[in-house]
Amino acid sequence: MGLLTTSVGSFPKPADLSRARRQFAEGDIDRAALEAEERKAVREVLALQESLGIDLLVDGEMARGDMTTFFAERLEGMEVSGLVRSYGNRYYRKPRIVGEVQRPAPMTVESWRFAQGATARPVKAILTGPYTLMDWSFDEYYPSREKCCLALAEVVRQEAEDLAAAGAKDIQIDEPAISARQDELPLATTALGIVTARLRGTARTWTHLCYGEFQPVLDRILALPVDGLLLELSNSDFDLLDGLKRLPSDKILGAGVLDVHNHVVETPQQVRERIERILEVVPAERVWLNPDCGLKTRTPEEAKGKLAAMVEAARTLRGSLGI
Repeated sequence: MGLLTTSVGSFPKPADLSRARRQFAEGDIDRAALEAEERKAVREVLALQESLGIDLLVDGEMARGDMTTFFAERLEGMEVSGLVRSYGNRYYRKPRIVGEVQRPAPMTVESWRFAQGATARPVKAILTGPYTLMDWSFDEYYPSREKCCLALAEVVRQEAEDLAAAGAKDIQIDEPAISARQDELPLATTALGIVTARLRGTARTWTHLCYGEFQPVLDRILALPVDGLLLELSNSDFDLLDGLKRLPSDKILGAGVLDVHNHVVETPQQVRERIERILEVVPAERVWLNPDCGLKTRTPEEAKGKLAAMVEAARTLRGSLGI
């Protein structure tokens, strides 16, 4: 069946969890109390997606403050420094690489198991890719960006293979940093290939890219060593659309049909029109539908409304296409 639905990963954190994270940072509650609040939030976000009719669920990244710090806190050879500005008025604590990067233990397997155990629908596992981990960190140890990136590829590979061994059938490796340094796309491709090489036939692999000038390198993007590409399309007014005619026949497109940088909640008809544009260049059986990017910057009401519009658009369009 085509036109199935998923999300990129992050959801807005509920007020109770945001409060618990502040309390933990200030030493007012212990880690067990924080984890209990995180798991409550995961159950809630899974239930929301089920109620909307999303096909492939995510845990909302409720245990992650941001996509780099979470992993830096769990890898040997990395530590977390002060706040840096990422975009707008949003900040994150930029990691520092101060020694040989090693993974002392699985970082996401138990949380994925918890999420999958809380629903009968499949849950996608999500990792930050090695190139983004490298590019969004201060490297104070490795002699080159290449050596740093490939060292990180090894630890992400270990995590991905442990997730597959635990039963994850869909594994997404996010690489948003590719948009900033397209000259290093060969390095990012090599690193991603290290992560996914042994997963073929065991798990379906995805990568997510967003907010870059991808047209000059689109054919290299389309050839990335994954099964599916989740691409931002709506915010950029579908400027990649014509190039997607060249999507390889063995690739799935995760089409961004919701603009997550806009507070406006799309109507089902608006989303349907976006999907119909995509179907002019990519067959429906190879199209999945998702937001442009994570939903953590939206309010809970906006996130729910946007996803509901996407699901309704997909439902009615599948009906009219007989799929």
